[in-house]
Amino acid sequence: MDILNIFKSLSNDARLQILDWLKDPHKYFEPQGDIDLEEIGVCVSQITEKLNMTQSTASQYLSMLQKAGLLHATRIGKWTYYRRNEDIIKKFGSYIIEEL
Repeated sequence: MDILNIFKSLSNDARLQILDWLKDPHKYFEPQGDIDLEEIGVCVSQITEKLNMTQSTASQYLSMLQKAGLLHATRIGKWTYYRRNEDIIKKFGSYIIEEL
């Protein structure tokens, strides 16, 4: 777990918002055909639309969260779907409680 990289990725309101939305994707995103929002994730296009920013910016934010280990990415055809990495989020929470 790269603690510094996680802190850097959390230092932006939009990236925090993405993590919050993905905590309960059914509440914030429309169904995507037969894609399970919790098991597979939410499509980049839906996240981009909800953020109201360009796809390149949204993709950079998602990539940063993924590199920090906070998100899993699943590629299906030409689409990429993101979901939270709950294991790393829990480990990071424990680090905060135990080490800081």
